[in-house]
Amino acid sequence: MKASFKKHTLIFKQPSGTSRGILKTKESFFIILKDETNVGVGECGLLRGLSVDDRPDYEEKLQWACDNIFLGEAELYEALQQFPSIQFGLETAFKSLKSSNRYILFHSEFTQGNTAIPINGLVWMGDKKFMSNQISEKLKQGFTCIKMKIGAIDFNTELELLKSIRKEFSASEVELRVDANGAFLPKEALEKLKVLSDLQLHSIEQPIKQGQWQEMARLCEDTPLPIALDEELIGIFTAEEKDKLLVTIKPQYIILKPSLIGGFRGSDMWIQFAEKYNAGWWLTSALESNIGLNAISQYTVTKYSKLPQGLGTGSLYTNNIESPLEVLNGALHYNPSKEWKFQF
Repeated sequence: MKASFKKHTLIFKQPSGTSRGILKTKESFFIILKDETNVGVGECGLLRGLSVDDRPDYEEKLQWACDNIFLGEAELYEALQQFPSIQFGLETAFKSLKSSNRYILFHSEFTQGNTAIPINGLVWMGDKKFMSNQISEKLKQGFTCIKMKIGAIDFNTELELLKSIRKEFSASEVELRVDANGAFLPKEALEKLKVLSDLQLHSIEQPIKQGQWQEMARLCEDTPLPIALDEELIGIFTAEEKDKLLVTIKPQYIILKPSLIGGFRGSDMWIQFAEKYNAGWWLTSALESNIGLNAISQYTVTKYSKLPQGLGTGSLYTNNIESPLEVLNGALHYNPSKEWKFQF
């Protein structure tokens, strides 16, 4: 078996705002495996400034993984514990190599085109007009779950945007989620959560910065609005650490991004502990290309979650990999009549 990797820089159709700044491009690395008969591909979805494996030696470690591919999937996975995006890329590439169709990793009704995955419509940060236009567009596209990133502009302006949706649509008609990306200060967070809860939101992701376990635990205990941990899961490698985090904070939900938490195995372990402590969960892509999004989507179907998932990022880029993935009426579909166009 031979292994190699290549870099692909994804270009956003329009700059996308988060609480950490404006994103214009996003790097991805594809691992390609070849044996005598088959080819497999997986994506290492590195997020600069967020991934725990955003390190100067990242490409060196990728090359090491390719040079040592003979060690096999299990041994490589263990050796790459501190590089969760490479773990995910390798898991996907090995599954791809073993499949009769390199893009079908988990056979299901979804990959046959018979079912779809409900997803949230993502509203990026920006000025009031920009965000308002995005909300209108998502509602026109048939989304019944809207996720709005908050924390970058004035809080009262963000409240007005949320209120404008609630005036037109009840909580039973449109589910609203917000993602603060750690933007609130611990001393102000609870009051802001109380204000937001009046709008009958589904949940808020990561209200305060990760790493403040005791403050987050107090928030989760007192909050009138369900809290979902997101960045908090990054860099928590062992089963003991995962268990300790959840038993300490006791969140209402956790959000699983395979590229950031060790792929399918990492996600499986988090789900196991979430269910142990009665926390809900859903899966979200982390700005991967359609190669990574495809893998996460197919894995998601195997978990039978009924919540809308965060898998609507495939249309963000001008140079994404052409694929059978389509977003229609607020759901992600796999259209078997469409072909993949990936250059090996």
